[in-house]
Amino acid sequence: MQWLEVSLEGVDGEGVEAVWEHFQHYTHGSPVIEEIRETAHGPLPEPRLAVRGYIPDTPNGLEAVQKLREAIWHLSMIYPLPEVQVRPLHEKDWTEAWKQHYHRQRVGERLVIAPAWDTTPPAEDEIVIFIDPGMAFGTGQHPSTQLVLRLLEAECQPGMRVYDVGCGSGILSIAAAKLGASQIDAVDIDAVAVEATCENAERNNVPCGPDTREGIRVATGSIETFAGPYDLILINILAEIIVGLLPHVPARLAPGGRAILAGIIAEREPLVLDALRLHGLHVVRRETMGDWVGLVIAANEDK
Repeated sequence: MQWLEVSLEGVDGEGVEAVWEHFQHYTHGSPVIEEIRETAHGPLPEPRLAVRGYIPDTPNGLEAVQKLREAIWHLSMIYPLPEVQVRPLHEKDWTEAWKQHYHRQRVGERLVIAPAWDTTPPAEDEIVIFIDPGMAFGTGQHPSTQLVLRLLEAECQPGMRVYDVGCGSGILSIAAAKLGASQIDAVDIDAVAVEATCENAERNNVPCGPDTREGIRVATGSIETFAGPYDLILINILAEIIVGLLPHVPARLAPGGRAILAGIIAEREPLVLDALRLHGLHVVRRETMGDWVGLVIAANEDK
């Protein structure tokens, strides 16, 4: 299949969530937010944000591109935005480009993210997660994903029950499984993401399916799909979406349970903190990476 890459570069922190939501509506899979630190002309004085997604190069896809452009034009009446850029991309070109630029990366103390084609033997202390960088899903390169992985490594204990909300490529669920979690439930509103999660789980010898009793149990849906309770809930989405999910978190936390929140741009953190107070939750730990914030939270009764 041939694809169109649609992107918007030079978005500020205030407008990026609104842009992402429009991309989410029209693109295939989950669009990604990238931090651009340099161009062909050299390093930038300040990092810029870009939103990127993929649309099939079909008549329906071209119609979606036009609707996306119109939506962004209307949004530009509120935020100053550049035009949506579109370029054709063959699946073969995508794969070869990733093989040139995507290499294994250590995250935290033990976790290592590696492309599926990497055959390097792991070091004795490494926990390697193999990911095929499929279109529009997380590869572990984004700062918010790395924040969650670092916090997950610190918080996840063998035998824990884990809930991955917005599983994308499945990278967080797979990491939880390799860190010893006994039960992992994973949901995403995109059925393609659910499929990608199980494909990547298979690459890592982690059982995955809608009815599995070990490994990762997956479903297409939202946070309300599974009831828990859980020792650890993982939510790596944008701040405004996190705020909408927080009312469902307390009832799904086991006594002493925690949730890890990421995908939060620093200037949107106050929005999340206000929502935490509203729903009887508090911050246990805070970490940052560039402009991104990761929070470990718990119920107030566990203070």
